[in-house]
Amino acid sequence: MTATFMKMPKFSNTQWVSFVGGEGIVRSYTPESGTWTYLIEMALGREPDFGRVGAETMILLTEADLRTTGF
Repeated sequence: MTATFMKMPKFSNTQWVSFVGGEGIVRSYTPESGTWTYLIEMALGREPDFGRVGAETMILLTEADLRTTGF
């Protein structure tokens, strides 16, 4: 039996982060393939004429895709 060590997550829940294409809030994170995967909730923009579809503001990104913001 071998022990596998992972570094602590770089970002925490409710932290504002930015990425190519936008910014949002970390809602959860899980270890996956030796790195952390984050569920990011993007800020809602104006509601489109056809209304909201659902969770279109959620995106899964790896730690390498995220940067901290000034918020």
